[in-house]
Amino acid sequence: VLGAVSCTFFLAANSLYSSSDDVIELTPTNFNKEVIQSDSLWLVEFYAPWCGHCQRLTPEWKKAATALKGVVKVGAVDADKHQSLGGQYGVRGFPTIKIFGSNKNKAEDYQGGRTSEAIVDAALSTLRSLVKDRLSGRSGGYSSGKQSSRESGGGDKKDVIELTDDSFDKNVVNSDDVWLVEFYAPWCGHCKNLEPEWAAAATEVKEQTKGKVKLAAVDATVNQMLASRYGIRGFPTIKIFQKGEDPVDYDGGRTRSDIVARALDLFSESAPQPELLEIIDENIVKSTCDAHQLCVIAVLPHILDTGAAGRNSYLEVMLKMADKYKKKMWGWLWTEAGAQSELENSLGIGGFGYPAMAAVNARKMKFALLKGSFSEQGINEFLRELSFGRGSTAPVGGGGFPKINTVEPWDGKDGEQGIDFSSHILEQRYKHWCSKTLLAVPQLPVEDDIDLSDVDLEDWDKDEL
Repeated sequence: VLGAVSCTFFLAANSLYSSSDDVIELTPTNFNKEVIQSDSLWLVEFYAPWCGHCQRLTPEWKKAATALKGVVKVGAVDADKHQSLGGQYGVRGFPTIKIFGSNKNKAEDYQGGRTSEAIVDAALSTLRSLVKDRLSGRSGGYSSGKQSSRESGGGDKKDVIELTDDSFDKNVVNSDDVWLVEFYAPWCGHCKNLEPEWAAAATEVKEQTKGKVKLAAVDATVNQMLASRYGIRGFPTIKIFQKGEDPVDYDGGRTRSDIVARALDLFSESAPQPELLEIIDENIVKSTCDAHQLCVIAVLPHILDTGAAGRNSYLEVMLKMADKYKKKMWGWLWTEAGAQSELENSLGIGGFGYPAMAAVNARKMKFALLKGSFSEQGINEFLRELSFGRGSTAPVGGGGFPKINTVEPWDGKDGEQGIDFSSHILEQRYKHWCSKTLLAVPQLPVEDDIDLSDVDLEDWDKDEL
């Protein structure tokens, strides 16, 4: 019995991952072919089977691997068994996670959270940077032996703001924005290594935060008043400045992806809640959707179906989700059922199933439709899938946004129970009534004047009308 127990323990201790997992087991035999010679982005965990932290990370690592399958490679090395491979990459503790980007010979240390969501976010941020480098013609990663742009006067640091004793307070201390400031010395080797990462991160952060988080640099050998004021004792030193708060030291990683991830976290913490706008004219749709990667549009039930309390409950759910995902910088819009019928039809909503929601990419003119419940949980699952680049999409009907009607904004009150006989309202309420009763909706003629003399209004449900 003891032998059986010992054998079982031995097997369990050496099987954190199996062939059925999406985590790729790496060894000295296959590491070079799978990772080093690959064009893919790799996240590799170096672990020891007996390590408690590794065991706790295992389910999160597996979930991340499944979420990233086909997008980013996720591997694992038993560094207790393959000590030579761990030693090659300077592994001193477990678990150690390395990111192998475009320069496979210089892996980056992952220093983010140990949850599947944090791992996936970091992977996607690194992947985005790698793709942008390829698009711009840069090889990405590191470029050892290249002259520093601070020395050569190159333009790679165009989005890094150079600060001095004279300009610091005006730009940083009195600013409403978040600042990450690097204090460097031109002769410092570590500063030279950081410089291309800092420059690349500055460009990405500027783009993703619309300039609300800024990366700057101070030559501490020239601007000694600032260096003394903030107690700079070594180089490089990075400090975070936020309005109304004392500066704090940045203690994260020194790679582009690490810097960007921290900057986006700071932006998320300080950013105001996104606006939730009612679609009352074409300009609101165009300005909102053109300015954001995704535009989340909700079509809420008619005010006569919910009253003010019911509508506000839907809007509260949307506001909570907008705040939760404010880091994504999406646009948020809503309209009432029937008010923008052409927009509904172009997004596959078309007069029924309210409340409904679609997320639109205005650049590609594609949309994804919420298929779950219009609740915090249902919307969160929908948006989470979108944030990972998953979920089915379809082209916007007609290949572009349809005509948007100009309507009066909601006054925040319950709807009036009286009958509006205007041709547009009559047509929309008639269609709404027909869709509820599962009848085919005939096209109601729309004329300047509608003769209702032959209509017996006593036979109609006035609320439905």
